[in-house]
Amino acid sequence: MIRVLQVLGTIGLGGAESRVMDLYRHMDRDKIRFDFLVTEGTDDHYRKEIEDMGGRVYHLPAFRIVNLMQYKKACNDFFSEHCKDGVSEYAAVHGHMTSTASIYLPIAKKWGVPLTIAHARSAGTDPGLKGYATRVLRNNLYKKCDRMLACSDLAGDSVFGKGRDHEFIPNAIDTAAYAYDPSGRKVIRDKYGIGENEKLIGHVGSFRFAKNHGFIIDIFEKLIIKHPDYRLMLAGDGGLKRDIEDKVKALGLSDRVIFTGNVSPVAPYYSAFDILLFPSVYEGMPGTVVEAEAAGLPCLISDTITGQVVITDKVTQMSLDCSASEWAHRLAGIEADTDRSNVVTLSGEKLSDTLYDVNMQVGYYMRLYGVV
Repeated sequence: MIRVLQVLGTIGLGGAESRVMDLYRHMDRDKIRFDFLVTEGTDDHYRKEIEDMGGRVYHLPAFRIVNLMQYKKACNDFFSEHCKDGVSEYAAVHGHMTSTASIYLPIAKKWGVPLTIAHARSAGTDPGLKGYATRVLRNNLYKKCDRMLACSDLAGDSVFGKGRDHEFIPNAIDTAAYAYDPSGRKVIRDKYGIGENEKLIGHVGSFRFAKNHGFIIDIFEKLIIKHPDYRLMLAGDGGLKRDIEDKVKALGLSDRVIFTGNVSPVAPYYSAFDILLFPSVYEGMPGTVVEAEAAGLPCLISDTITGQVVITDKVTQMSLDCSASEWAHRLAGIEADTDRSNVVTLSGEKLSDTLYDVNMQVGYYMRLYGVV
């Protein structure tokens, strides 16, 4: 049995974290176990499940630029403690937190880890100093790892540089778990008082810059001027949530907008929605959109998001250069799908038969990690 270390920002309900957990649930844990190295003081939603599956959770201090030497020492101490006689406890270190991967992956290599992987999961950075620091730290990352994976070509180009020989591995989900469920739809809509004739627009994602929640509210405000039968549900949490709640109140939309907080499981929410609205500023390969497609849910998303997420005919892309009124007009023209049970890709395959299904990716990762 081998161990692989997954390095993430948190083990909360984020996209990358959920995708890694989907994979771990489907692995043969008699042959492989995942440990997790995450930032201390962050959400540990998955901790109990990880430990129940034989994994362990460790922590690093938050990287804040000014504590570079402390961060390096913490990484060095960790990997030295997991190395005996020049042999690391880990068969591989899989770095999903690429902002500091150029620091921790070379240190892992120094302490005997045979395989280091950098995994690009985002196609952009936040504005300001934080984004600048991330871009600087990612510079030459391609020289500091053994393998480069990317959830989309757009993410790979953003993190490793254009033209680098990364491997495209889409963010995969358990497609069967997200299949449309009429009973789940009723439970969620009843819980939040959504009328049978009301149309529910949904969004799932953390409240941060990339997700563009402010623009979602702008779109919704324009939409209900002519279409008062719509409601909006925002599932998730995050640092910008209070700002969005304040905006909703200021616009007098509190009776039309529902904040659910983090929800788990999220699958029945996709069944409850009639349309997914997802105008992100940037993404890698948004699992939210893949989950929505698995539920047969029509989606209106920004064209800044990779076209590789357009797996089915349920997805419409639109430019962020268009106004909120134009987005609202397009949204109103999308009909809720009455038949959401038969989801096939644009090429006519079952979604469960593609690499977007986690069961189809298990073999790839077992070989990547060196499990015979």
